[in-house]
Amino acid sequence: MTKTAALLLAGSLALAACASDEDGGTGSNGGDGGAAAEELKVGLAYDTGGRGDRSFNDSAYAGVEAALEANPGDVSELSPNSDASNRADLLTQLADEGYNPVIAVGFAYGDVIGEVAEQYPDTTFAIVDSSVAEIGADNLTGLLFAEEQGSFLAGVAAALKTTTDHVGFVGGVETPLIEKFEAGFIAGAQAVKPEIQIDSSYLTPAGDFSGFNDPAKGQIAAQGMFDAGADIVYHAAGGSGLGVFQAAAASNKRAIGVDSDQYQTVDDPALQAVIMTSMLKRVDNAVENFITQFVDGSLEGGTDVINDLESDGVGLAETGGFIEDIQGQIDDYRQQIIDGEIEVPTTP
Repeated sequence: MTKTAALLLAGSLALAACASDEDGGTGSNGGDGGAAAEELKVGLAYDTGGRGDRSFNDSAYAGVEAALEANPGDVSELSPNSDASNRADLLTQLADEGYNPVIAVGFAYGDVIGEVAEQYPDTTFAIVDSSVAEIGADNLTGLLFAEEQGSFLAGVAAALKTTTDHVGFVGGVETPLIEKFEAGFIAGAQAVKPEIQIDSSYLTPAGDFSGFNDPAKGQIAAQGMFDAGADIVYHAAGGSGLGVFQAAAASNKRAIGVDSDQYQTVDDPALQAVIMTSMLKRVDNAVENFITQFVDGSLEGGTDVINDLESDGVGLAETGGFIEDIQGQIDDYRQQIIDGEIEVPTTP
């Protein structure tokens, strides 16, 4: 090995050693691959709460992990500060350090990612949950989801399973994105039982993203619904959903998770037992597909990619067997949405 090659290898190994600020500095490596300089370097800027939320952020990381299994490389993970004011700095840091592609997890990056992408035209960016179609940047892709469609099926499941004809919805932050979850859930429940009672609550107003990382608030909101007679509560509240599960367990009721299959992600068997299903928002698949297309050169920048029921971008988890008896009815509603017979609203 030449001296120059040795220095390059040493530098690459040093970057790998500090590639993650979420897991004590351990970078992910998908294999021994080729030369270090050719290895993939993925930058991941998390939403509020960072990795470990057992939901949205963790799903994004799972997508990166899956991509790195096939494409050897490393990932650098960064999380916003407590007031989430440094989102642009996180994207800039990753681009400065040579990570490419750089993925922003969450719509809150939508206000800053266009400007950062313009500053780094040789870096490819993606953002989850924010449209890029009007930004006009060829190095930027929007990863969007039909959350209302998956939430419709969650509403169907809740209405078919409730014994009190009373269910609830807890949203993390009152934004148009989370309102899509609420709208779909209400529409699905009412499609099954038009007179069903549905309580809705948001933990924080628009602009206050702490609602995605406050289990205590989630528990209080859900407990109020259970005390009022609801027997199933669906959350779209990120890390705050843990509190919804805790309230369900304390009340001997049921809950519906979100984003990931949360039956599989909670550690406590008592909480696992109350999660009858989860609305799967396959951020993992979207992120993995984006990275794969980046690697093979098939990525078309400047566009939005919509992940819906037809593409299995959203759906319902079946783990635990709690909805096995109603799966046929759920599948029927799913097909009606795919066929265009049901148009799911995006606003409550």
